[in-house]
Amino acid sequence: MNLPDIGKRRIVIIGAGFGGISLAKKLKNLDVQVVVIDKHNYHTFQPLLYQVSTSGLEPDSIAYPIRKILYRLNNFYFRLATVQKINVEAKEVVTDIGSLTFDYLIIATGTKTNFFGNTSIQEHAMPMKSVPQALNIRSLMLQNFEMADDAVTEEERKMLMNFCIVGGGPTGVELSGAFAELKKNVFPKDYKHLNVDNMEIHLFEGADRILPPMSEKASEKATQFLEELGVNIHLKTLVKDYDGEKMTLENGEVMKTKNFIWTAGVTGALLEGFSKEALVDRVNRYKVNAFNQIEGYDHIFAIGDIASMNSDKYPKGHPQVAQPAIQQGQHLAKNLERLIAGEAMEPFSYFDKGSMATVGRNRAVVDLHKLRFGGFLAWFIWMFVHLMALVGFRNKVIVFFNWAYNYINYDKAARLIVRPYSNKK
Repeated sequence: MNLPDIGKRRIVIIGAGFGGISLAKKLKNLDVQVVVIDKHNYHTFQPLLYQVSTSGLEPDSIAYPIRKILYRLNNFYFRLATVQKINVEAKEVVTDIGSLTFDYLIIATGTKTNFFGNTSIQEHAMPMKSVPQALNIRSLMLQNFEMADDAVTEEERKMLMNFCIVGGGPTGVELSGAFAELKKNVFPKDYKHLNVDNMEIHLFEGADRILPPMSEKASEKATQFLEELGVNIHLKTLVKDYDGEKMTLENGEVMKTKNFIWTAGVTGALLEGFSKEALVDRVNRYKVNAFNQIEGYDHIFAIGDIASMNSDKYPKGHPQVAQPAIQQGQHLAKNLERLIAGEAMEPFSYFDKGSMATVGRNRAVVDLHKLRFGGFLAWFIWMFVHLMALVGFRNKVIVFFNWAYNYINYDKAARLIVRPYSNKK
């Protein structure tokens, strides 16, 4: 990898998600060389991926060029590359475009979809962790409706119009609600010769309630909202297999569908080069101390979803959402400044700002410490928080006008098959 040696300490950040970006931005005034490595040249605002997959937003509304975000940094370099492994002893990052040495390494690779070893589901299911995957879901949905409009048999038509979402966390709930709004407000106008009432939306969750990380009140309210929208919720239900057409449940029940979306879990996006002792086996996160240093390494750090910082308050590590990643990134920037200055680092303390999920128009749930509520106010707060959290003024404006247009016209304008999806691997 061709990078100049400018005679300064080199900080390498792998991953430009919430953690990596928040860290890099705070290194603006530090006299070091900052190198950010990512396999994409853009930062993705993942909480709104579901709106891309359901035609509510175009992908460039929730993505922003990494170079543009960080262009104000002194001695900043970006490299579009895939990291292959870390040579820990040599302090070297090996990528598909060459190797790079470092003084300090920060791993912010986040998570990837966890299929729990089920190869059949992994081969045929639609995950949603990136912009290309969200576009795949959008294309598949629209292609299947086009085929349903021309289907010969009723069985084939129903299979094309049956949507099965596995995983009742925030992503699954938000997807289910978005599909239900398409069924109610958009598809009847687009497909006048189809009986859109035959479109079925099924949400499967292995626990005894949806939104398990949130309060019981939030789960109850979200369940009410989804049922009002016509979503079929299946609790304490595990999916055993999917072959591209037939979904098989643990109880033996079989359901036919051409729209099978997997949001049932994530696992750490690990890098080769570390001993197994540095990992948390259950969810594949790096064990870190209170300063985000990976156990056994004083110059290598992990932040965000890939880091497991256990404490009395969080014995299983922090929740794998944006806020811990952002706060850890900002805090680590201060600690790196202290470390380089020869001062003692300060331990990280997470401030929980609450959690929320939207179900659809005028419907959302919010857990704000002891304050828990749902409905229009929660929906408005959800929109405001997410709008303000978007990177870039342009994206904020575009998303605001899209939401305003959708709200006034009961429409979702991004119903374009710009890149047809094919399940051929």
